[in-house]
Amino acid sequence: MPRRDHPVGAARKNKHLRLVLRYTLLSMAAIVILFPIYTAVVNSLLLPSQIAHQPPPLFPAHPQWSSYAKAWNQGHLGIYLRNSAIQTGIIVAGQLVTSILAAYAFAFLDFPFKRTLFIVFLATLMVPFEVTVATNLSTVSSLGWFNTFPGLTVPFLATGFGVFLLRQAFLQIPRDLKEAAQLDGYGHLRFLWSVAIPLARPVIAALGVFSFLGAWNQYLWPLLVTGNDTSVRTVQIGLKELLNTQLDQLNVSLAGTVIAVIPLLILMVVFQKQLVRSLTAGAVK
Repeated sequence: MPRRDHPVGAARKNKHLRLVLRYTLLSMAAIVILFPIYTAVVNSLLLPSQIAHQPPPLFPAHPQWSSYAKAWNQGHLGIYLRNSAIQTGIIVAGQLVTSILAAYAFAFLDFPFKRTLFIVFLATLMVPFEVTVATNLSTVSSLGWFNTFPGLTVPFLATGFGVFLLRQAFLQIPRDLKEAAQLDGYGHLRFLWSVAIPLARPVIAALGVFSFLGAWNQYLWPLLVTGNDTSVRTVQIGLKELLNTQLDQLNVSLAGTVIAVIPLLILMVVFQKQLVRSLTAGAVK
């Protein structure tokens, strides 16, 4: 008679097969995502003549580290990175504060037209940024904020996405916990600071990362409100200027791009655990 596999052994084989297939697909996806970054790093270490080869080398035999020094000095990346850090820090702090306070109000407080106001907040997510550019630019100019950090940051200090994200996180907090805190004499601010924020920390960290990415990668708005003044221009504009002035040295432009990406990579590595926890929050009870 034909031999039949033991049910436990067959289940283990199927589990191992699914695991191998899963990791194979994840590895392929990682290669597809990381390959453009790898080619940018490699091309930044090649000579311009080597980049023009078809196909270009996949590994620099003689790395040209001087391209990074040229990008830093000729592109004034130190100033641009400082400006981007200031702009991004202000925007991230503002969005976190306004989103936490508004989300707490929508989650725990009772006031007239609460549901209507929340729908209005969500409706702002469907308004493209380009629709509000002219109005925001006119407002910034009338306030005298042209070529200043307030002009760069004030229009982005609040976000409907952050309010929605944190409201959903605060709604996961049991009402019994809120009532117990009230019995212990906790007011709204103390409960928010001591209970709600610690419990929603992964979601808050994720919102901070999303805000950082959005602020750091801004190009159109900083270009409009800074004019020709380089003292407050951000790194994305600096990279465009570097590309325009180094048309015959693509490796220098790519080196500047790699330098600008380094803060984002550090951020993702530092907050990787919080991002994973925020994405899986609510999946297991």
